[in-house]
Amino acid sequence: QVQLVESGGGLVQAGGSLRLSCAASGSTFTIDATGWYRQAPGKQRELVAHITRAGIIYYADSVKGRFTISRDNAKNTVYLQMNSLKPEDTAVYECAALAARKNYWGQGTQVTVSS
Repeated sequence: QVQLVESGGGLVQAGGSLRLSCAASGSTFTIDATGWYRQAPGKQRELVAHITRAGIIYYADSVKGRFTISRDNAKNTVYLQMNSLKPEDTAVYECAALAARKNYWGQGTQVTVSS
């Protein structure tokens, strides 16, 4: 019912920036919250940031002050602006949405930060 497509990942040097996009389609009016997760090989999935329908924003401590989550409701798109990237940020980043009591996931996009 909801489809999510991520884009914007890539390879960047430490200290650089990337902006991830999560475009939603389908029954977007049912989305209650959208968030970004990341998972590195051998590590558990971590919630990086989310934004609710009401505009409540959460950031993991590890990214506070460096990452910014935002949305463009007209475009049904949520963004994750990532600044001052560190090698520790290297992971597959996945967009997720809570909609009509169900969780939906995008395909994931690789972010690699080199030193």
